[in-house]
Amino acid sequence: MQEANRLKRLPQYLFTIMDNLKQEAAAKGKDVIDLGMGNPDLPSPPNVVEALVKAAVKPENHRYPKPTDDVSKRFRRAIAQWYDQRFGVKLDPDTEVLPLIGSKEGISHLALAFLNNDDIGMVTSPTYPVHANGIIMAGGILYNIPIGPENNFRPDFQTLPKEVVRMAKLLIVSYPHNPTAACVDLDFYNELVAWGKGKDTILCSDLAYSDIVFDGYKAPSLLQAKGARDRDAYCVEFHTCSKSYNMAGWRIGWAVGHPEILRSLAKAKSYIDFGIFPAVQEAAIEALIGPQDYVHNLVQIYKRRRDMFVPGLHALGWNVPTPKATFYIWAHIPQKFSGLTSLDFSKLLVNEAGIVTAPGTGFGEYGEGFVRFALVEPEERLKVALERLKKVLALKG
Repeated sequence: MQEANRLKRLPQYLFTIMDNLKQEAAAKGKDVIDLGMGNPDLPSPPNVVEALVKAAVKPENHRYPKPTDDVSKRFRRAIAQWYDQRFGVKLDPDTEVLPLIGSKEGISHLALAFLNNDDIGMVTSPTYPVHANGIIMAGGILYNIPIGPENNFRPDFQTLPKEVVRMAKLLIVSYPHNPTAACVDLDFYNELVAWGKGKDTILCSDLAYSDIVFDGYKAPSLLQAKGARDRDAYCVEFHTCSKSYNMAGWRIGWAVGHPEILRSLAKAKSYIDFGIFPAVQEAAIEALIGPQDYVHNLVQIYKRRRDMFVPGLHALGWNVPTPKATFYIWAHIPQKFSGLTSLDFSKLLVNEAGIVTAPGTGFGEYGEGFVRFALVEPEERLKVALERLKKVLALKG
């Protein structure tokens, strides 16, 4: 039985390869430090877990959820309240907010809802894989916009080919950026919205890491940009509880923005899923409108990890930038190993040091030459990783 051609079009999922290598190393008795997947290692907030438990025992929450249910209405209002408090953006919870089973699911379904076979979806490269893979799965044409250190990992929209822009129905950006940790200010979104006006292109922002910021940086929202709420701007933004509240496995997020775009996304989803378990919605409400000390403390933990790990790499002669956001380190492969691909170098780190990283090519063709460290292990384990890296970097290239 042959799988669908759309699956054959997808690039090799390198994270599966890395996970297999991790399992093989562990089976040989090697102590593996997994800094590959951006999978938060800390527990969800206790008050959020308590809200889940309390709601899970109620029989009425065991039925199929509906958008008209009380909990669904309150969840949409909580999202709108959170956006107002975070960004000063006032949303209509009934028309401009759409809960999702995780933002990854929503982004892929956005492409499914809007792209035909002759429509182009544009993404930066490197990028979070679903931005590109969702376009391919939907049958659209993927166009990679190369970004790199020379442009601070930001796209220049004015240089995009006119024939590509003419056929483009979707453009996805994501700042703070995964995998590079690059950041933008509000002027970036002002320029993006001004560029997008009148082009009939959906401008999509993935804002998953807005709370994981350091050194006084504040991540803006696309919806704060001038004209972003206009009917002809077609702006939508995705967010999630996964990173801010360590609720990655709970699978809950949302999209906000243009009412017509959200209606079509909701329509596509209605054929595919039945929505979010009401008890999880209750927990997400508590996360968003409950005490926010947890988020502040979480950011401090990631900052301490960053402030230990980055100087540790510098001491080894591996000069990497210090990120102002996310919990990622985007590292160019050291010169002495430049003959290796990012996958080969990642394999070397697993085999020689028991350290799992994410090879840059897993984030698109312009991610080659880099690896990504995810700081999702305690400081003591990160110190062990640095000691092991010291031995690897001393190897003959």
